[in-house]
Amino acid sequence: MARQQGWFALILALAIAAGSVLISPGFPLELGLDLRGGSQLTLEVQPSGEITKVKPEQLEAVKAVLDRRVNGLGVAESTLQTVGDNQLVLQLPGETDPTRAAEVLGSTALLEFRAQKPGTDEELRGLMQLRAQLESVLELNKSKDNSDSGDQNDGPSPEQLAKAQKELGLEGTADSEQEQLEQLLARANEEIVDRFEPAGLTGKDLVTAGRQQQQNGSSWEVTLTFNREGGDKFAELTRSIAGTGRLLGIVLDGSSISEAGVGEQFKAAGITGGSAVITGNFTAEDARDLEVKIRGGSLPLPVEILEVRTIGPSLGAENVRRSLIAALAGLVLVAIFMLLVYRLAGVVAVLALSLYALFNLAAYELIGVTLTLPGTAGFILSIGMAVDANVLIFERIKDELRRGNTLIRSIETGFSQAFSSIVDGHITTLISCAALFFLGTGLVKGFAATLGIGVLLSLFTALTCTRTLLRFLMSYQSLRRPTNFLPARQLPSSAV
Repeated sequence: MARQQGWFALILALAIAAGSVLISPGFPLELGLDLRGGSQLTLEVQPSGEITKVKPEQLEAVKAVLDRRVNGLGVAESTLQTVGDNQLVLQLPGETDPTRAAEVLGSTALLEFRAQKPGTDEELRGLMQLRAQLESVLELNKSKDNSDSGDQNDGPSPEQLAKAQKELGLEGTADSEQEQLEQLLARANEEIVDRFEPAGLTGKDLVTAGRQQQQNGSSWEVTLTFNREGGDKFAELTRSIAGTGRLLGIVLDGSSISEAGVGEQFKAAGITGGSAVITGNFTAEDARDLEVKIRGGSLPLPVEILEVRTIGPSLGAENVRRSLIAALAGLVLVAIFMLLVYRLAGVVAVLALSLYALFNLAAYELIGVTLTLPGTAGFILSIGMAVDANVLIFERIKDELRRGNTLIRSIETGFSQAFSSIVDGHITTLISCAALFFLGTGLVKGFAATLGIGVLLSLFTALTCTRTLLRFLMSYQSLRRPTNFLPARQLPSSAV
């Protein structure tokens, strides 16, 4: 009796703890992309240079860089998984506008520091002025109400654009004014980068990157910290152009993002301290994106975004509603079946299944399982496993009662004889779950995880909760009747 009370107290304590976890805001149940809504990006790793085929280790290297960038974006519960030999699938739950994420993840993020070539001052000034004008006009064109704005006059005239096109070798290649402006801006950036010497320092020597608001409060800047070797290179690079009027260009993915002069006071030793600041009238979002790309590191191979798929929150909410209806309908139908077929034992099975569902959901929150539609299917399927264990036990009990055994002896014999069958069935299912989890990808892993957790908890509830609850009910003399388990016509005359 003391042992039975101990098990009952343990089950009650576990039920209270599981309920506390479910209602605690610190352990929210994470929903996947298909239940919450969000975006999914399919990326393909491209061979480059001497690499003609993407190898598994190279795919993992690209994945590691992208993983760091995704973490820097701050998208909660994101998942990045390999598919096939050269593809990656990124899921961003709750992110309904994946454009910015695609831009941050798809760029190679090769950071270079270059010194301006001697004798290019006049050319560089003209190109930088043209770039500023083009960026201003393109920014104005994004606004819907700029058609009547007089600010457009600050940009280059059509004659100036035609002249710039001719000088940059783009004459007659654009189909619209917008395309003309974009082509000119891209070519101007290329020409600006050409006015700088090869890289004297790259992002490989960076330790970390950060961002901060400038003292004027109107724009942001990105801070860089180099390792020891990088700090020495940066000091030497800045010393070589200090006081000469030549600029230091900061180039990201072949495009100059900032050009700065180095004062004469640094002529002796350059800028020491192993740190630098990138300024360029960045907004808070631009500075954050640049920080994420730099901190994530450069991609070892180029990445092409093949597909961007968005699932709206309304569709996710509909999936949640249907999943809940399916789960509740399954539980109710199973409960009705157990009550009709197994009578009092069916009541015990319903209570055990309720505890099973409670423990299962609490385990999902504690472990951090992201629940998806396949994961929900795994949960519902594991309910069937839990019922199957109870069916085996109760059928054994009924067999013993038909043979004329007493009720208590039939219950004990039913549990002992069904034990090996239950354990064997659960172990074989766990082996299948392990194979699906370690060899499968994406949603298959979610299905395997929820099914595996469910199978383990099913084993616990069937062999512990069901037995404890049944023994507790048998402590009441009014319930200790064979007819509560089996119709009278199926019982031996002596038992009736």
